[in-house]
Amino acid sequence: QVHLVESGGGLVQAGDSLRLSCAASGRTFSSYAMGWFRQAPGKEREFVAGISRSGGTTYYADSVKGRFTISRDNAKNTVYLQMNSLKPEDTAVYYCAADYRISPPVVAGIHEYDYWGQGTQVTVSS
Repeated sequence: QVHLVESGGGLVQAGDSLRLSCAASGRTFSSYAMGWFRQAPGKEREFVAGISRSGGTTYYADSVKGRFTISRDNAKNTVYLQMNSLKPEDTAVYYCAADYRISPPVVAGIHEYDYWGQGTQVTVSS
């Protein structure tokens, strides 16, 4: 069992930056690939970014590539999402998720992830 808690969301203006954090507790954090997903009102939850167990492989949705950066600190049991150049269309509840896998190192499929946090709201005003 892995317990995930997101933090760092808030209300910002277009062009601003935010850094989300996701703290994990429970089983060995480094055994899990981690992902960030988001869900806007009236829309399905979508993949944003993923990172492999070691942090050596990352994967991004096209909509955030070049603006968002996912990273992890296994010593702190924490995964981060640095979000730059935010746009109003980035407004959503952001969730982190844990995926117990070895290969492939990171995936985008929502159903691949085993544990989920409660989410943190990010609102970007124009």
